[in-house]
This record gives sequence, structure tokens and C-alpha cells, in this order.
Amino acid sequence: MFGRKKEPDSGSVIGSTTIEWESQYKEGNIMWKVPRLIKLNDNIVVREDEIAVFFRDGKVLTFFDKPNRYALTDFNAPIVGGLLKFFTGVQQAAEVYYLQNRYLDGKFGSQAPYQFVDPVFGMVNLRIFGEFRWKISSPENFVNQFVGTFSMNTSDAVESRLKEQLVLLLFGALGKLKENGMKVTDIATNLQNIEQIVLSAAPANFGQYGIEINKISGLTISLPEEVQKAINTRGEMSVLGVNYMQYQAGQAMTEAAKNPSGGAGSLAGLGVGLGAGSGIGYAMAGQMGQGMYQPPMKQCPKCSMMMPVSSNFCPGCGASQQAPQKPQGMTCTKCNNIIAADSKFCPNCGNEIKSSV
Repeated sequence: MFGRKKEPDSGSVIGSTTIEWESQYKEGNIMWKVPRLIKLNDNIVVREDEIAVFFRDGKVLTFFDKPNRYALTDFNAPIVGGLLKFFTGVQQAAEVYYLQNRYLDGKFGSQAPYQFVDPVFGMVNLRIFGEFRWKISSPENFVNQFVGTFSMNTSDAVESRLKEQLVLLLFGALGKLKENGMKVTDIATNLQNIEQIVLSAAPANFGQYGIEINKISGLTISLPEEVQKAINTRGEMSVLGVNYMQYQAGQAMTEAAKNPSGGAGSLAGLGVGLGAGSGIGYAMAGQMGQGMYQPPMKQCPKCSMMMPVSSNFCPGCGASQQAPQKPQGMTCTKCNNIIAADSKFCPNCGNEIKSSV
């Protein structure tokens, strides 16, 4: 299916078959099992990015990892070595697995969430996604484990096993950082630390499978929507330097400004519910948007129209808003006390003040 058998050619022993893994079938496939047992006089073609592994009775016999055409005859017995005796009959024939001999890229994701217990948000279900780069570092261990132990003959089965193990390592990294005090709100800033912890643990966990994990990238740990919204709110509160009640008041003021027709009712309810907090809400609204700013106001003493305190004349009746100047003081002729210029009697000694007019 993923390779082909060629008819005998001039360079092969009469009656032999040439087996090779065609390049167009390699994309997306880690390995390919030759669909029949090999036998004496067969030719095995190995290219630069391939490894041919000979497998029999649940274990690897040997492998070819150098590019060449290997003719399984008595002429190359030193190359085939102890295998030659297995190729002399159907009962003793071996299987051949082709493996990719280069770095491969894959993606992983957790099927079940990781339950992270946070001191503030409680039980939080985390979903993990990312990418990884890997290669087969030991053909013997790889085939012995996946083919011999797990009876996996397809690329999809091998990749599924690798992804499961990788997610388990990521869960372990999260648990380790949590023990060291990491909270849900700290996860975003610790993604690189999590990647490094997984990479450092990979050799001990994947080496037994003949696998080398070269890189972890694009790590994403997603939170439930309501938890992410709460974290965003906490961040905004921290920037503004307010508590939750003040933040909610400011949000209500902002929504009222966006909807002028319903703003009065909204603000009335806000005042009843928060009391003094509504005043803080106005201050908050002033910080959160210039459109919410209201200047100090005063009332015209003549027509009662409201206007900014900086107004010199009333925009309704034109009356001057400057306070009349008080008359200057005068001295009582009896006690020399300074009294108002329009006084008729001295408030200190009762002396009658006679007008000079």
C-alpha cells in the first residue's frame, strides 16, 4: 500500500524482488510494514531518510540505516550477518518495517481536562494544546516497543500513544508548578517554564520507546470562559486601583452613557443600590472615558438656570454672575471700631452713626 515491489532487474539475482518505500507515501506516515515476508535474494532499498528494520518473533533482529541497496544473498552475508539463516525458508522469514529517519512535527491536545484547584477560583478545568518535534532515536527500541509490545502497526496508533504520553507530562508539569505556588492567574506567564519542564522530563519517559522529543512549541492552556472573564476583570481593577464595587459602578456608568434613553433609570437604580458608591462611580466614569466628564455646576440667582461655575453671565437671562462688591468699612466716632459703611448704629458701643450726606 505505501511501497512497492519491483520485478527482477539486471542487477538482481534471478527470481528476486526489489522492495522500496516510495516517497509519495511517506508524508504523514512514521513507518510502513512491507506487506509480505522477505526471503533470500530479495533486494531492500534504503534511502537517506529511511531505516529498514528486520523483525521476527517479537523482537528486532537488525536494521539498515545507511542508504544503499541490500541484496539478501550469500554474497553479502557479512552485511546481513546472523539474519541469513532466517531467509532460507518461509518458516524462518522475517518482517521488514521502514521507519522515517528525520525529525517529524506533530500536534497534541488533551481529550480530558486537567482539574486545577485554585485558592480563589476553586476547581478549574484546563484544556491543553500545542505542537512538538520528534524523531526515532533508536530503531530497535521503537519497533520492539510499538510493534512487539503494543502490537501497533500503523502510524496513527503510534502518534496517538506519543500524544497521550506528552499530555501526561504536561499535566505533571502543571502539578509541580502548582505545588510551588502557581495560581490560575500565573499560567500565562509560565508557559515557557512548563515547556522546559516537559523537555527535561522527555528523555526518561520517551527514551524507552526509542523516541527523542526535540521541541515543544505553541503551548496553549485555555480556561473556562467564566474564569477567563473573571481574570480579565481582576486585571482591569488592578490597573484602575479600585475594588469590585467601584468597578461595577464605573461599568454601570459607562453602559448608561452608551444608552442615553435608558440612562436616567439606570443611574437611579445605581444610586439606590450603592448609595455613596454612586459618587465613586461618577469619579470612576470620569477616569474611564472623557465622554463621561461633567463640570461643576451652579444656579443663576435670577432665573434658576443651571450653568458651569465658570460662567460670568447666565445663558438664560443674561444676568451677571459676579457677586456685588460690598461697601467699604468706616470708623465709629465714639469707640473707633471699624464698622460697615452702611451701618446706622455701631455694633460695639451703640453709637448712632449720622450720615455725612
